[in-house]
Amino acid sequence: MKKILEVKDLQISFDTYAGKVQAIRNVSFDLNEGETLAIVGESGSGKSVTTRSIMKLLSSNANIENGQILFNGEDLVNKTEKEMQKIRGKEIAMIFQDPMTSLDPTMPIGKQVAESLLIHTELTKKEAMASALRLLEMVGIPNAEERLNHYPHQFSGGQRQRIVIAIALICNPQIIIADEPTTALDVTIQAQILELLKDIQLKIKSSIIFITHDLGVVANIADRVAVMYGGKIIEVGTSEEIFYNPQHPYTWGLLGSMPTLEGGEERLYAIPGSPPDLLNPPKGDAFYPRNDFALKIDKELQPPFFEVSPTHKAATWLLAPQAPKVTPPAEIQRRWDKFRNDQQAAKVAATEKEEPTVVDIATARQKMA
Repeated sequence: MKKILEVKDLQISFDTYAGKVQAIRNVSFDLNEGETLAIVGESGSGKSVTTRSIMKLLSSNANIENGQILFNGEDLVNKTEKEMQKIRGKEIAMIFQDPMTSLDPTMPIGKQVAESLLIHTELTKKEAMASALRLLEMVGIPNAEERLNHYPHQFSGGQRQRIVIAIALICNPQIIIADEPTTALDVTIQAQILELLKDIQLKIKSSIIFITHDLGVVANIADRVAVMYGGKIIEVGTSEEIFYNPQHPYTWGLLGSMPTLEGGEERLYAIPGSPPDLLNPPKGDAFYPRNDFALKIDKELQPPFFEVSPTHKAATWLLAPQAPKVTPPAEIQRRWDKFRNDQQAAKVAATEKEEPTVVDIATARQKMA
């Protein structure tokens, strides 16, 4: 499979009044053609900064201190702003979290969708508007032709997010970066947007980088998952490997904190403590103070990546040959089991109905009980 994007040893800092924040610390990953890579982690772990650096949309106080971002073999780090303007929107597009801050409230949505075509191609205004109409219909905007001249405030939240997706897709980009695009939506609309992204990816054969703090969101959309903590990637593997055989204690905690369909009065697991202060990055493993299974070496030395399989690796000293064998806490293990049952229920629902809803999945779980 061809690699379309390679990020190598990326280091990014921010100059602040308090000092230099080491936001991204030697991050490396790659993205294959037609693949969906999910980058997950708590707020402040470095997910958005990493992906915004691909678009070179960092704030003025940001410094890319080291590393390469190779897109089709060309290093984006060395590109000028003028060169990046030719890439943004045309070859790499971004879907932001809040559609109301992405859309121009003074411009009809038809013009906003067509704008990238007018900038990056030689299409006429009429041809660009015709393409915008087709795409708005494809992303599910009802009565799209009548609504081309409507303004963002005249659409619902879910419809606005679909419009933002249409803007990102209009030039058939090779890479789509989706920065928590479903966070502000209710669970039903969230599921619809995820299905829409999967469907459109198949049609235009784009690669997707999906950023989220919620592992449950990407369970059925991601091919591979990279887990970030403290400005570093600490575990990466296929979706199945991360959900069914996680190795890093931080990944255990993320999985344990996911709600399940059963709900009930059981309290969600919460990872104790707070993320590290990246003004003064820790000498050893950044997760050391919050890790119930931390070893003495964690305080002094950052762990390297240990290979679990050819596609799965994790940066934790617990995988070292001489480390003691530990298992996740029972409360986390119970929640994993429930989550896996939910996934199985979703598969059952999918066999019974072409487009299962959240309600279908809950019903299927009752049948399995």
